[in-house]
Amino acid sequence: MAGYVIAIVDVTNADGYQAYSKQVPATIAKYGGRYLVRGGKTDVREGEWPGARTVILEFPSLARALEWYDSPEYKPLRPIRHANSHSRIAFFEGVTNPAG
Repeated sequence: MAGYVIAIVDVTNADGYQAYSKQVPATIAKYGGRYLVRGGKTDVREGEWPGARTVILEFPSLARALEWYDSPEYKPLRPIRHANSHSRIAFFEGVTNPAG
């Protein structure tokens, strides 16, 4: 079953964050992941959304998502993100039968 990564990001340095965000897509693709949401318009209908930018990734499995996060390709990019944003990142396992 699919694995998902949800990141809620407040960018503190746009130029530095752009350097990070240009390098990340290739690392995601290498582990079979893809973007479902990458910023864009947000319409909050209930409560308060805790960040300005939301990213949702889908991977073939939760294990593959975690493998990507700790990979030799992505791990060196994390300090760039840390230096240029405040992020909350969580990993989720999808459901086997979304209709049921």
